[in-house]
Amino acid sequence: MTDPVRLAERPTELQVPATLGALADIAAFVLGLADQAGLGRRATYRLRLAVDELATNIVTHGYRGGDGRITVRGRAGAGRVRVRLEDTAPAFDPVAGCLPPATGIPPERRRVGGLGIHLALTSVDEFGYVRSDGRNISTLTVLGEDVRRTRPCPPRP
Repeated sequence: MTDPVRLAERPTELQVPATLGALADIAAFVLGLADQAGLGRRATYRLRLAVDELATNIVTHGYRGGDGRITVRGRAGAGRVRVRLEDTAPAFDPVAGCLPPATGIPPERRRVGGLGIHLALTSVDEFGYVRSDGRNISTLTVLGEDVRRTRPCPPRP
């Protein structure tokens, strides 16, 4: 687990409507955190990919086009960024929804959905999810290492 003492003590926050139009604001916020932390291009890409995928899922699958808000909180430290996404959409644990790629099946016969979550969760160095007080809270941490630790989706029960 990442040492929280090494993360900067200057958390930042962004609140946006749960719309596809707000994804650009979330991306700019995340890129700002990556810049503050001095993340390299690869780590910045991994962070943006993961946050964008999860935020898109909140908008399209969580709120399903209805009214809602997404709160994005972040901390940038030397070579690391932690981002927390919060929403009040119906409960959804991304780890439980993560499907490993069906590499043995031709793309046209694969089930639609789940691959984006797989990409998001395997792009970050740490991921956590809790449902608390009617809120989904996903926490992602990306380290600025060029060597990426690859984690497959956890096995389904």
